[in-house]
Amino acid sequence: MEFIDEIEALEAHYGEPPEAAIIKVAKWLTPCYRQWIMASRLCILSTVGPEGTDGSPRGDDGPVVMELDPETLALPDWRGNNRIDSLRNIVRDPRVSLLFLVPGSDNVIRVNGTAKITVDDDLRAKFEKNGRLPIAVIVIRIEEVYAQCARALVRAKTWRSGDESHLVPSVGQMLSEMTKGSFDGVAYDKAWPERRDQNLW
Repeated sequence: MEFIDEIEALEAHYGEPPEAAIIKVAKWLTPCYRQWIMASRLCILSTVGPEGTDGSPRGDDGPVVMELDPETLALPDWRGNNRIDSLRNIVRDPRVSLLFLVPGSDNVIRVNGTAKITVDDDLRAKFEKNGRLPIAVIVIRIEEVYAQCARALVRAKTWRSGDESHLVPSVGQMLSEMTKGSFDGVAYDKAWPERRDQNLW
């Protein structure tokens, strides 16, 4: 098997991108990009660090990010599993990408930029939910924002396939597999919904 290892060969293989792929890139939130991102309740945060890359889903019951100004977004870091893989990466390498999704739309909006982490009380207070605050806030400086091609979601029938959760194992089953059965995955799955709801924010 041969691999492409030169940019010139890669560009020759794919050819020139169409005009729309070039002109769609903005350096800040335009009105259309702002409207789209503020409608998104789910994004995927991608980071990179010395140990490699990380991709982390981030979701909320309203806009998943807050606009601080046309070039800056704030993403709350709600309670999770405390692995903090994404946050470790940001501290050591600020480069990030976010993919914003909206149910029913086959388009995805991408933001590329740099990020910093803050525990500023005033900013955390802006995200208050039922008396709870995010542990920290990720502040993203936008370098690029643009719409991704819709073909991937169209091919996958992402919003048209219905509930397919019965096709995949539970997290408890995965944990049991990873420990060769020493971890009680059945008990984990049974306790998860209540534990989840108690510290959703």
